[in-house]
Amino acid sequence: MNVDRNFLPAQYDSTGKLEINHNYLKQQFADCDEILAKIKEVVTNGEFTLGREVDRLEDEFAAIVRTRHAIGVGSGTDALFLSLKALGVGAGDEVITTPYTFFATVGAIVAVGAKPVFADIRDDYNIDPTQVEGVVTDRTKAILPVHWSGKPCDMDPIMKIANRHGLAVVEDACHAVKASYRGRGAGALGTLGCFSFHPLKNLNVWGDGGIITTDSDDLAGKLRLLRNHGLLNRDECGSFGYNSRLDTVQAVVARHLLQKLDYITERRMANAAHFDERLRAIPQIRVPKRESWVKQVYHLYIVRCERRDELQQFLVAHGVDAKVHYPVPMHLQPAAGFLGHKPGDFPVCEATVQSVLSLPVHEFITREQQDRVVDLIREFFHG
Repeated sequence: MNVDRNFLPAQYDSTGKLEINHNYLKQQFADCDEILAKIKEVVTNGEFTLGREVDRLEDEFAAIVRTRHAIGVGSGTDALFLSLKALGVGAGDEVITTPYTFFATVGAIVAVGAKPVFADIRDDYNIDPTQVEGVVTDRTKAILPVHWSGKPCDMDPIMKIANRHGLAVVEDACHAVKASYRGRGAGALGTLGCFSFHPLKNLNVWGDGGIITTDSDDLAGKLRLLRNHGLLNRDECGSFGYNSRLDTVQAVVARHLLQKLDYITERRMANAAHFDERLRAIPQIRVPKRESWVKQVYHLYIVRCERRDELQQFLVAHGVDAKVHYPVPMHLQPAAGFLGHKPGDFPVCEATVQSVLSLPVHEFITREQQDRVVDLIREFFHG
């Protein structure tokens, strides 16, 4: 079946948007008047930077992840950067991570002056622990696994490698709020956990925001200084730092959404299970294996498929916001040219990015919409 998107009428709703969309912010914040009333209290008391709302969010988030500390920061990217800084990672050091991730993961490593070192992925899109130890050197300072799409990495073997070599582990859990691995929460599996509150994350706010989790009193203290210029108090600076405070207004929004987080998570998981069941019956679609000891929270729902680009075009033309996250792996990005990688260096990752497709799975997708997506995929492959 040859499909030319130029000859297919795209299906849009009355607002001009695709009918089945990844973006769900209008529905997510339909109760914005409630949030605005809470923000009015911030305006009244004048606590625009840090303050009681940030303190409360940090306590509540730490309780969810089950760590001693949570430190609110300006974004998920800042969470990664500041975590590496707090660990003393810098020039001459190496940090092992995955080539299949968003730019911020690798950008944070480069921003602290360290060298990103890649290890290939497994079929579940996460870093392959068997590939990690082979790239450890005497310059390695940390491992930075990414819980891609809300599925925790296989952390036990990663932690064994880290402990054997005396390495820190910084979890990029930006996709993985409420995810767990063998009964332990994402963000509590390594030395530090980093989360994002970006508007399209499972727990989202009205702009940028992030949070770092840890059981280390020492690292928590360093991070609280680093995010706020290194200030010990109004007149004393213990060490020069950064301006990466979580805005108090965003803390209000995040706390409001925390009340809905269990529902958001359960709906995404249920929607993913429905897609899994129906898509497994289509031979041209490969659904990743789901392990019973992993709770995956589906920030993204990603499958591998034949004729990916044609299928994506067909779905978009029929009103489904199918996306590719992401078509070019990190080691082949122009920005990574200084690392000297070439095609073929990480074959599993490179094969994966040629066939992955993301389908909307958020809590506002209906069963009817999901079934329409599946029916369209079946129509594409079978006519």
